[in-house]
Amino acid sequence: MCGLTGLVCASEYDAEQARPAVASAMRCQRHRGPDESGTWVGGQAVFGFNRLSIIDVEHSHQPLLWGPPGAEGRYALLFNGEIYNYLELRAELIERYGARFTTDGDSEVIVAAYHYLGPSVVGRLRGMFAFLIWDNERRVVFGARDPFGIKPLFYAVGPRGAVFSSEKKSVLALANTIGIAPRMDRRALQHYLTLQYVPEPATLHDQVHRLESGNSFTLVPGGQPVTERYFAATFRPRTVNGDVEAKRLYHEIAEVMRDSVAKHMRADVTVGSFLSGGIDSTAIAALAKDHNPDLITFTTGFERAGYSEVDVAAESAAAIGVKHVIRTVSADEMMEALPLIVWYLDDPVADPALVPLWFIAREAREHVKVVLSGEGSDELFGGYTIYREPLSLAAFEKVPGALRKAMGKVSTKIPEGVRGKDLLRRGALTLEERYYGNARIFRDDQLRSVLRSFDPRVSHQDVTAGPYRESAGWDPVTRMQHVDLFTWLRGDILVKADKVTMANSLELRVPFLDPEVFRVASQIPLEQKITKETTKYALRQALREIVPAHVLNRRKLGFPVPIRHWLREEMHDWVLHIVRESQTDEYIDKPAVLRMVEEHRAGTLDHSRRIWALIVFMLWHGIFVEQRIRPVVPEPRYPVRL
Repeated sequence: MCGLTGLVCASEYDAEQARPAVASAMRCQRHRGPDESGTWVGGQAVFGFNRLSIIDVEHSHQPLLWGPPGAEGRYALLFNGEIYNYLELRAELIERYGARFTTDGDSEVIVAAYHYLGPSVVGRLRGMFAFLIWDNERRVVFGARDPFGIKPLFYAVGPRGAVFSSEKKSVLALANTIGIAPRMDRRALQHYLTLQYVPEPATLHDQVHRLESGNSFTLVPGGQPVTERYFAATFRPRTVNGDVEAKRLYHEIAEVMRDSVAKHMRADVTVGSFLSGGIDSTAIAALAKDHNPDLITFTTGFERAGYSEVDVAAESAAAIGVKHVIRTVSADEMMEALPLIVWYLDDPVADPALVPLWFIAREAREHVKVVLSGEGSDELFGGYTIYREPLSLAAFEKVPGALRKAMGKVSTKIPEGVRGKDLLRRGALTLEERYYGNARIFRDDQLRSVLRSFDPRVSHQDVTAGPYRESAGWDPVTRMQHVDLFTWLRGDILVKADKVTMANSLELRVPFLDPEVFRVASQIPLEQKITKETTKYALRQALREIVPAHVLNRRKLGFPVPIRHWLREEMHDWVLHIVRESQTDEYIDKPAVLRMVEEHRAGTLDHSRRIWALIVFMLWHGIFVEQRIRPVVPEPRYPVRL
């Protein structure tokens, strides 16, 4: 787990001159790899790397040079992530091709596999990754990002070259070097305020992009990246008739999870696990303990009833038999930490859960260097409560289209906050119109009141059209899962997981987001995912012998944050200060925001998520555009090395 920066220049002369700029741009992502750093220049490529040593600690330095016999040093590699099947792939390359290796790590396996297998290597990698390979013979760069988007890869292209990096801050630092001047992207801002994140491949800077999950690319110096999508998350539910076939399915789920956790435990350093009160993280921790009897688990919570799972998590830890660490977070700590966290994020993400996650990651780094977590289970196995919405709206599907539209118009006449208004509004819409992922912050009618540059041509369907097109003919729940894989999961869940853990020089691994786990999960039929009583039915049945009984059918809270209450009380004056000081009048109607803050305080309406999205943006703007807010970025802390 590391931070990479690669610059591909227009000429070899430019490359040699650019080495100091790349070295400087690496400093703002030192938290991603505090153990060692280095730069390399070859041909038209300048590669820089910050390493967090996890596998083959004493070797596998990067940038890594490799080549077959007679062409040593032909390739240079930058690689952020972990390949969990590298031992098996390494053995195959030795047996089939006589490949030679000088290290015991996974990095060398990637570049060797690329040499022998070509671009198809990406389909053989079981792990999380973003990497660049410079071929000094062909003078071309090949790169890729993992199937689900666990690891980030930002890039920008200008007249003097192209830059790629794990952090957008490093890309911005090299913007002048490649001859570009990125500005705020209004379209991306509108999407952010709708979705609570900036959807791929965009960022809030108009000339900086992200390589999309499951994509690879080639780039010839002076040209544009030519991308290819190598992974398509296709669901193919199978028929499950009777108890025998159902038990076979549950067994397959349990076994693939055992295998995935076993491979995710591969490391030469200490591995721990996050633990909430839900089934996902509890299963991961229970399976991990089979490989590390001294496993340590970590959870976070708040001193407010209904917003903490620390008691349930502690009970689970005791049942599993692991050491457990709890970190309680206060409103004052949230307010103090948020500007620094926004700096780490690169782009705003209006998910309040990332703040407690930052604190527990910071605590975990005192004890371990790697943690496992349960992200991805809900998207793969059908775990979100909203996936049951098609059941509740089934009656609306029988209503003729014209009448449904009329019902929608009626809903607009009902005052905000009146019970049934949103059900009527959503029932009048088709699935494509109403569902655009788990987060719904501002509706268009709400957004018009606060966004000065509201563009009616910008729609959430710009983001969801592709996934819906690909899932045509599937059942509604599976289509919702498919949309979330390409929106919510990679735009929110995985961004916050990567950014806040790496901010603390901590590697986070997600065993549910494994190609083999997805292969099994994609075959689960609808009735084994969603029932009238529960979600993730098949997964719960598969884990009966693995997780303690008290969490088996418990609804997961995750890391819930009491911002609805805090924004009325402890955080009220803090929010007013942020809004009044912000220089975002070009984009945001601040008087309208202040009215929302007071309405929320009075209890007239619950604006908590919308207020949070706005203040996160205002802090982001103050840091990256106004440069008025300058968080004090601490030196990386890494008390645990092994």
